[in-house]
Formats: sequence, C-alpha cells, structure tokens
Amino acid sequence: MTRWKITIEYDGGPFVGWQRQAEGLSVQGSVEAAIEKFSQEKATLYGAGRTDSGVHALAQVAHFEIVKEVGADTVRDALNFHLKPAPIAILSAEVVDKSFNARVSAISRHYRYRILNRRSPAALLTGRVWHLPQTLNVEAMHEAAQFLVGHHDFTSFRATNCQSKSPFKTLDRLTVNRDADEIIIDASARSFLHHQIRNFVGTLKLVGDGKWSTQDVKEALNAKRRSAAGPTAPSDGLYLLRVDY
Repeated sequence: MTRWKITIEYDGGPFVGWQRQAEGLSVQGSVEAAIEKFSQEKATLYGAGRTDSGVHALAQVAHFEIVKEVGADTVRDALNFHLKPAPIAILSAEVVDKSFNARVSAISRHYRYRILNRRSPAALLTGRVWHLPQTLNVEAMHEAAQFLVGHHDFTSFRATNCQSKSPFKTLDRLTVNRDADEIIIDASARSFLHHQIRNFVGTLKLVGDGKWSTQDVKEALNAKRRSAAGPTAPSDGLYLLRVDY
C-alpha cells in the first residue's frame, strides 16, 4: 500500500462541508469517489481540517492509501479528471511515509476571513466574502483581537455542539488589516474549536461597529460562556489557507 498526500483547493459553497455525511455532497466523499474511479479501489481520505458547509480551502491537505502503482502527476491529473465538474482541484500529490497523518502530523493551521466592507454589494465575490456596507474600525478590531492571542479557555467562542474534549487552545496569531475594500482577518494555531474563528469574527465585528469596546472582548473571553460573545459570522468568508507540517 502506498500512502499519498494531496493538497486540495475547493469552493465550499456547494458542499455540506469536508466530512462525508449520510446526505448531501461533501468534499471528502467527492474525492473518495474520484480515487475509486481511477484506482478501482475504495480508500478513506483523511483531511487536516473538517471545514464546515460553505467554507473554502486554498490548500487543504489530506492523505489516503491505495495499492495501485502510479506516478504523482498521474494521481493529480486522474483525480482532477474524475472530479469534474465539482469545484475541487487537486494541486499536488506526493508519496509520504506511513507515519504521515494529515490531521495528527499538522503543527499549525492558517485561516483567513474576508469581509467586503463597502456600500456596494458583491458582484464577483458572492458566496466568497461577508458583505458589510457600514464602515468598520479596523484598528479597534485588531486591538481587540490581541486579547484573544495566547493560551485560553475559549468556551465563549466555541460552538455549543463542539465535540472537542477541552475548550483550551493556544491561538498563535489573530490580525485584522484593511486592503482597499476588504478587511482581512488572519488566524493561526495548531488547532481550532468548532466555529472558533467565525465566532471571533462575529465578535470583532461588534467592535468595528462601535457597539463593543476592546475591553468587552476581554470580558467575553473571561466569561467562559458562549452567550457572552458575539454572533457566528457567515461561513462564506472563511478560507483554510494552508497547513504546516
């Protein structure tokens, strides 16, 4: 058996999420079907992150094993052929040691959230950004975000149905910057809780609106209660940028 590592780009809009489910089209299920079509083998695909419905990826990483002996270019091109017309692209494929695990071996995950911050609606970016017409205070949002960096109990920012055994995570980086009409929020950590980044964004949006102070974000974190933080931002603007190993 050969273990393959693949890097995947996808538009999360049409999918129920990364994870295969009883009903609905998933990214995992779509790639597994493509693997079976080209190799004539059933394989389980293991991903670095289980992105939610509507969340996109520029470089999701996954691994699988098959017996068929083929070259890396053939794996990439065959999967891309059988994935058509789904908005999924295999960017690369490589043979890895059996000790490599796309999820467990990851040392850092990097996400980006995009807010289109202008009066006019999105024409070309529908489904790929959160459109907010009111001008947001980016400097205040960035300042408030720094209260969240570090090792904390993130109960206030995890989904109520989060399955993680512990609410404690170490957030390595959370920045908020403006690039013309877009506000870019970048987050880096070894791992994240369910909806953690989207709950960060929904909370920081309150600061950008002037409804919350930076101190309110600190108090929400310390409250260790989901209802103490802001709402969950839409999935459209969230992207898995890359995974480090």
